[in-house]
Amino acid sequence: MRFTKSIPNMFTLGNLYCGFLSIGYAANGQYKNAAVLILIGMMLDSMDGRLARMLKADSVMGKELDSLADIVTFGVAPSFLVYYTYFFQFGLLGFAVTGLLPLFGAYRLARFNISSNKSSLNYFIGVPITAAGGILALLTLFGDRIPNIITSVIFTALCFLMVSRIRIPSFKEIPLPKYGTIVTIFIGCLLYVIYKGTYEQFPYLIYIATPLYIAYLSYRFIKRINQRNME
Repeated sequence: MRFTKSIPNMFTLGNLYCGFLSIGYAANGQYKNAAVLILIGMMLDSMDGRLARMLKADSVMGKELDSLADIVTFGVAPSFLVYYTYFFQFGLLGFAVTGLLPLFGAYRLARFNISSNKSSLNYFIGVPITAAGGILALLTLFGDRIPNIITSVIFTALCFLMVSRIRIPSFKEIPLPKYGTIVTIFIGCLLYVIYKGTYEQFPYLIYIATPLYIAYLSYRFIKRINQRNME
């Protein structure tokens, strides 16, 4: 029973470890691998909360651990990735600017954690840090087809959108798990580059995580359809 209760936290720690590995890959110049690890972190992040509710293992520690993992995987790791791929040419200024993502992301997470209104199914207040990190990972993964100036503009916009009061559609009514839309787009892009034969060597974890996540998406989709049919 105790092991079952710890399963969601294992997924959260896996998310955190993906962020750590992403930073290491980026420092070694393996930028596409680093981007893929951030997206794997998104897959794990989308499942830990759902598993906690399914196993009735919700806890305050799990929620705090999730926030700490998100800062690393979707704040610090994407910042290093963007710095090493483009902002490095601006020297100290570029390093300082990339530091805005984890700073604003941490503020956004803290504001969300103390918010009393978490029940809306229609919108988020500000862009979630997970979505911001995932978008930057996608831009880096396919950076050879996207001008650097676009990545810079999107990076800056995401920093300020995270701490803004703008209502961002949550798409929670779509039969996909949390942040599943972004990861599903990634999977589609991955299948495309494999089909075109332009892929590079990805971390072996992607070949484990992607089928599992597709199976998870399918399960959630079928469950949502069955619930609607019962209604």
